[in-house]
Amino acid sequence: MIVSSNLHWGKDRWKSIVKADAKGYYAYLPAVFIYSDLNFGFYDQIEKVTYADSNLMYDYRASSNGKVINKYYCGMAVLEAPFFLIGHFVSYLTGQPMDGYSKWYAVFVHIGALFYLLFGLLFLNRWMQSYSLSSISRGLTILALVFGTNLFYYAITEPALSHLFSFCFISGFAFYSREYFLKPSRKHLVYISFFLGVITLLRPVNILIVLFLPFLAGSTKRLKAGLQFPIQNNKAKIYLGLSTLLFVVILSVQLIIYKISTGFFWVYSYTGEGFHFLKPHFMEILFSYKKGLFVYTPLYFLSMFGLYYFYRKSRFEFWTWLCFFIVLTYILSSWWMWYYGGSFSSRVYVDYLALFALLLAFTFDNLTTRFFRAFYLSVVFGLVLLCQIQTYQYRYYQIHWADMNKSKYWEVFLRIDQIGK
Repeated sequence: MIVSSNLHWGKDRWKSIVKADAKGYYAYLPAVFIYSDLNFGFYDQIEKVTYADSNLMYDYRASSNGKVINKYYCGMAVLEAPFFLIGHFVSYLTGQPMDGYSKWYAVFVHIGALFYLLFGLLFLNRWMQSYSLSSISRGLTILALVFGTNLFYYAITEPALSHLFSFCFISGFAFYSREYFLKPSRKHLVYISFFLGVITLLRPVNILIVLFLPFLAGSTKRLKAGLQFPIQNNKAKIYLGLSTLLFVVILSVQLIIYKISTGFFWVYSYTGEGFHFLKPHFMEILFSYKKGLFVYTPLYFLSMFGLYYFYRKSRFEFWTWLCFFIVLTYILSSWWMWYYGGSFSSRVYVDYLALFALLLAFTFDNLTTRFFRAFYLSVVFGLVLLCQIQTYQYRYYQIHWADMNKSKYWEVFLRIDQIGK
């Protein structure tokens, strides 16, 4: 919170809290609560006149059926709504413009992101606890996660993007799914459907997390028992129906918005963009100097060594984790812009960070000798430090937002020339 306030809340720096794609996510809130305009006619006045800034200007609008719509999905707006309303009230108390875009709206959006970060870490901790991992291993993992991956960047510098929020709800989905398979219960069906609905409303591609259910089950026997439970239990059938309805109701929020905006329930807003499944950039999304996940946030790569302990513990869990990672990477790398525009590291993996955290925690928990524990902790600390330096470099444009290559990377490697400037 202190770091965030120092970086963004003073002077005019708050204007950069909601930027780029985040402007589209957020725009639903003033559209609904202030302007009553889901065709976003207020954009020209707000973006080009009232808060004109050529460096931050971003047009999130698209066209469908002759109507102006928001290119982005509304899941983020749903989660930000309570904090938007608080910002609206504080703007009233302080005499700030109540137009949805003055300072307090942005500040409370950032506070909301930190709120969801906290809950994501709490869900992650409970999920790791279900594997009987020690409190020390869980604590070290969470510290490494927060400060040694791009989660830190998206919590502090671009908090209004969706990845931090997806991390929270995917962590919750993993925890409740694990609890369900350990001991099937009706209430967990409802929790799982709720989290899956929100995950999908945030980013539809994140529904891929359902492919992770075999790993969360932990064995073929538990997976089979979990799938059979709502079929064989009469009361559970009712809860399954209610859970399915809940999932549909959550997704219908977007469909209702499209109906109001265009007269049609179904709209594809990403015109001209899509997946190129015959031309995936599998190795580039992981290893390239442009945006490679393992290059800019190597703690992800280090965590993969935790698969060794899963291999020894359970071949089923080893293969289901690895297969999900391969399928996920194949699909994410097939997006037409596989590097996902301006971002630090490969930002789409932040959503699934809990999966890597579990591997890291297993490694912490299974190192048996003092030498190996000290060595591993030293490596983790070094990678956390590297991530902090590269995050700093990205903020000050030593690492370019989209135009990096091998020579540029090594030219600025570990340089911190901008300190004090």
